[in-house]
Amino acid sequence: MELDPLVLSRIQFAFVVCFHAIFPVFTIGLASTIAGFEALHFKTQNPIWQKLSKFWIQVFAVVFGIGVVSGIVMSFQFGTNWSNFSYATANFLGPVLSYEVVTAFFLEAAFLGVLLFGREKVPQGVHLFAAIMVATGTFISSFWILAANSLMQTPQGLELVNGMYYVTSWTESLFTPSFGYRFAHMALASFLTASCVVAGVSAWFVLQKREFEANRKALSVALWFLLILAPIQALVGDFHGLNTLKHQPIKVAAMEGNWDTGNGVPLLLFAIPDKEAQKNHFELKIPGLASYVLTHDWEGEVPGLKDVPIEEQPPVFTVFWSFRVMVLMGLLMIAFGLWGLVLRKGGRYYQSNAFLQGLRFMSISPFLAVLSGWIVTEAGRAPWLIYGQMTHAQGLTPSITGGMALFTLIGYIIVYALVFSAGVYYLLKVFKGGIEKANKPHEMSEVERPARPFSAAHVAIDGEE
Repeated sequence: MELDPLVLSRIQFAFVVCFHAIFPVFTIGLASTIAGFEALHFKTQNPIWQKLSKFWIQVFAVVFGIGVVSGIVMSFQFGTNWSNFSYATANFLGPVLSYEVVTAFFLEAAFLGVLLFGREKVPQGVHLFAAIMVATGTFISSFWILAANSLMQTPQGLELVNGMYYVTSWTESLFTPSFGYRFAHMALASFLTASCVVAGVSAWFVLQKREFEANRKALSVALWFLLILAPIQALVGDFHGLNTLKHQPIKVAAMEGNWDTGNGVPLLLFAIPDKEAQKNHFELKIPGLASYVLTHDWEGEVPGLKDVPIEEQPPVFTVFWSFRVMVLMGLLMIAFGLWGLVLRKGGRYYQSNAFLQGLRFMSISPFLAVLSGWIVTEAGRAPWLIYGQMTHAQGLTPSITGGMALFTLIGYIIVYALVFSAGVYYLLKVFKGGIEKANKPHEMSEVERPARPFSAAHVAIDGEE
């Protein structure tokens, strides 16, 4: 069997991106959560907020480390597997990725040291400032990365000359038609991820009656964020969908499993899309709802996949079901936010066993939503690497073979499995220790304890002892 380097390279990049994506989306939201805990402690001097900050800083440090390690590989892949793409877009991607390192990563790295080790060494206000700077750095990083990805989705501000793109307008190339919606959608996803994880872990501690008051407060804050942000995310997602309908109609057709352009298109709750047969099997649908959701008109026109040749259609089954997983997770977040609001009266939100157990599952839901969302975004763009301008095949490294791609894919899977296992191991240790261990006074070992200065007096005293 002949190994296809294009298919294997796409699988490899998808694997690396999906593995990496779950860590930044968590650390972006968690950094802001930690900054919030630090601000509350600075304002109220309530030690509970400091306890929470100390615990979640430990979690942040582990996840941030895994994210950095897993992200390094992505830049190498541009050169090894996608050299034609790297060459063509070097005038844009080169500066953008450099700006991300200079303006974001350096900022995060510098102040992360203060955040992790400077609590007893700097004034409280400086420590709070460090937390804010780390949170700011994560958002600056996401700005550059999403700007680069948005250009691949809705390209503008570039001119292709002799196989190389030249920037004609940095403003247009950075702020593409889809960038604002995508940045807002990702920022809210980050906050929701942190909120769900904090809620799930706090619920677990509450069930165990560990540091009850601190975890009850953390749970309360997380539920307020879930209640407010989940509906806002749905609204932003609607605007994002309308923008995608305008600029990437075939992606929307795949999301809806719609083959023929038409009016009053039904919303498919269940279907098995068949790209080869160009139709769906076992449809369960609500008449006209897809048209209403996408155009806000029950008789609005929805594009069909058959508008383009089959070779220009994305993998419909994957996009169709990934979109529904993302939506389902979003609806569950809204439901749990409302459930928490109902249980607020009388403080039942930390007394209901069913609710707390449900929140433990919900700590996984945002990661499923993020992964499925990225699959929709990237697979829905296929076969285009730069939408409408460069295909995956055109961006592939000409000299790469199927064997080379398979070898590196297996290598990445093994290395990432080791990194993930180590990360999970240390995260479990942090969770097992809980807030109690995170706030336990550190006792210096003999190696860490500074030696007493040598003097004759010390010799005399030690001799008497």
